[in-house]
Amino acid sequence: MKSLARCILILLTLQAAPHAFGKNAARLASISAPASVSAPQSSQPPASTPDAAAPVAPPQTSERKVTAYTLPPDLYRKARDLGRFHARFAWIDFFYGIFVLWVILSWKFGPQFRDWAESVSRNRFIQAAAFAPLLLVTMAILGLPSAIYENSVERKYGLSIQSWGSWFWDWAKGQFLGILLGIILVAILYAVIRSSPRRWWFYFWLVSLPIAVILVFIQPLIVDPMFHKFEPLQEKDPALTTSLETMVQRAGVNIPPERMFWMGAGEKTTELNAYVTGIGASKRIVVWDTTIAKMNTPQIVLVAGHETGHYVLNHIWKGLLFAAVFLFVLFYLGHRTIGWLLRRFGTAWGIRGVDDWASLPALLLLLSVYSFVANPVQSAVSRYFEHQADQYGLEVTHGLIPDSSQVAAQAFQVLGEVDLSDPTPSPITVFMFYSHPPIPDRIRFSLTYDPWDKGEQPEFVK
Repeated sequence: MKSLARCILILLTLQAAPHAFGKNAARLASISAPASVSAPQSSQPPASTPDAAAPVAPPQTSERKVTAYTLPPDLYRKARDLGRFHARFAWIDFFYGIFVLWVILSWKFGPQFRDWAESVSRNRFIQAAAFAPLLLVTMAILGLPSAIYENSVERKYGLSIQSWGSWFWDWAKGQFLGILLGIILVAILYAVIRSSPRRWWFYFWLVSLPIAVILVFIQPLIVDPMFHKFEPLQEKDPALTTSLETMVQRAGVNIPPERMFWMGAGEKTTELNAYVTGIGASKRIVVWDTTIAKMNTPQIVLVAGHETGHYVLNHIWKGLLFAAVFLFVLFYLGHRTIGWLLRRFGTAWGIRGVDDWASLPALLLLLSVYSFVANPVQSAVSRYFEHQADQYGLEVTHGLIPDSSQVAAQAFQVLGEVDLSDPTPSPITVFMFYSHPPIPDRIRFSLTYDPWDKGEQPEFVK
């Protein structure tokens, strides 16, 4: 139960989330103690402002040549052990979430909240505004031990350096946002259930589509600044911004310096990352301050080339389309089985019917199970997008960065060392949960992808 919004619709933010460079679902490949890396601690500025055809200046210090993903023995053990922990935790977290919903149903929290909401007003929206916060806060509090346990592990290994006070404040802000969204979604859901008992799933699906698009648009403008500090990248690192402009111009993407942002992640985490987010006027590239500290300019340009690939290859819109199809199936299955579930257990749970506010935990229980079962499909689609973005990053920086394949391998090596990515993840874990290809595979691909040497045309950047 990592967010209330996820508990309400589970999939509304499945593909609406930012496409990140180095994150795996359930954090399965990125939890670590801080590690020393061979990359310089600051970006090296180019000798002069390059034009659209000029190459990015090479690093000023020699870099360790990477031929495969390797870790020192102590980091190897940590990466392997933490990878196994997160693989187990992904399953534990799912079953614990199911347990929380079962407790809510068995102890009849829903009917109690429903009765109180109906006593407050006869207006349906006011009832939703009374019922939804009570249920969602209960779910959040019951799910809190799981979140605290995971953060404790991250603190133990130095991945999280955020104080508990700051962590709980972020948690509270997340619940507040989830409640606001929850009131709206719950009110709409039960309005369509009552108006069309047989086709509510379809009408609610139609309503969810523009909501998902709106969430993607407003996330970088409203939500993200509530949790992190953002500043124009041009003010923080003008030389890096100039190098990124060169790459973006080559890609033919309209991402001016005003859409490139520095994010202050270092006050909360030691991890490295960069991502693209938003659509239309909110479209942007975000680079974490930790990434700037640990990678040099060519490596960051390679990372940004990967992120630019998500836009050029329309991964944002394709992700939304995939989420739309997924939600269609998810809501249909929920419609087909909620009646059976309530006929079987509804009386014992004190639920009057599908149109009863108290049926929401039962519906969430079904949607959670279906979503988890389909997680391999979600992960496979995400890994495919990320692999394409890796390929695009290599292509768009070929000739722009000297030996871009080696630079890419170095960037992934740095990412793996600092985030302590599992060097030998289980194929089952990758299949079930990984939203990105494992780091060893990404390094291997970077070192072997070379259509130019074979006299072939690259696929994306001609």
